[in-house]
Amino acid sequence: MYQQQFLTTDRLTTSYYRAGEGNSRKLLLLHGNVSSSVFYLPLFEALSGDYDVVAPDLRCYGDSSALPVDAARGLRDWSDDLDEFVTALGWDKFAFAGWSMGGGIAMQYAIDHGEKLTGVILIAPLSPFGFGGTKGETGELLEPAGLASGGGCVNAQLIEAVANHTDEFLLTTLNSLYFKPPYRAEPQWEAIFIDGMAKTKVGDGMYPGDSALCQTWPSVVSGTKGTNNTMSPAYCDLSPIADLPKKPPILWVRGDGDMIVSDTSMCDFGFLGQLGLVPGWPGADALPPQPMIAQTRYVLDKYAAGGGQYRELVLPGGHGVHLEQPEEFVAAVNELLA
Repeated sequence: MYQQQFLTTDRLTTSYYRAGEGNSRKLLLLHGNVSSSVFYLPLFEALSGDYDVVAPDLRCYGDSSALPVDAARGLRDWSDDLDEFVTALGWDKFAFAGWSMGGGIAMQYAIDHGEKLTGVILIAPLSPFGFGGTKGETGELLEPAGLASGGGCVNAQLIEAVANHTDEFLLTTLNSLYFKPPYRAEPQWEAIFIDGMAKTKVGDGMYPGDSALCQTWPSVVSGTKGTNNTMSPAYCDLSPIADLPKKPPILWVRGDGDMIVSDTSMCDFGFLGQLGLVPGWPGADALPPQPMIAQTRYVLDKYAAGGGQYRELVLPGGHGVHLEQPEEFVAAVNELLA
């Protein structure tokens, strides 16, 4: 049904899975942070009847090259990697689905190469204004730039678990943050997902990235290297997607119980401080919870006002809603790309 393959370009060697080769319609599936292409494999059978489906591993993830990321370019290192990758595949027109951080990369790719896209599927996507460090639906930047975002905001236990392949902690993370309880993937898939999480490359310029200290609560600002810093609002601004001259249709899919990308995210210092889980919170005027959903809707409403089309689909589930509700997800993709 699917086979792991490798493709080497001037930039890197990319590991990827492919199914449905020969179908005229092309669909690229991009994973998120601390994951890999294997998080799409349960959907391959349903998708490959209609599409030539390819799910690559980003640099620093899965079995692709362990190369550093220049976070000061935002998500552009990955956008450039992927453009060279699809060009090597011989694709000139395709649909792009991105999950979480991959949704942010999909938006960046649309900004860079929107003329190639027949449709964009955003699955629990990164806010267009980055992860952390902004307030309000318009993405007002907190000061100093990069405050409460980037590599210094990652749970130290998760970094250690990824580095040491600590399956018990990764399983807990999978089933408490990625999926909405009581959902559980089948045991064979859980093992595959955990292995995909553990293949995240920890190191200089890779996961999670560097950081710096500051005087403003929570005393951390983003660095300039590594995966999580690419999503700092100091470098990541995807709001220009609203102004694309050619606007492919967008499907925005999210789970109603997402604990990662949410207006009440358990990975956001503003919300954690509001809950009293991080001492010293200066209050909602200084550092409120980031309204990630409201920010995405604000930018996509501007996209629609400029002549684009988008659909927001909310399904029961968590951050990995495409796996929790596979039939509904595939049906929505088919409707978008029909």
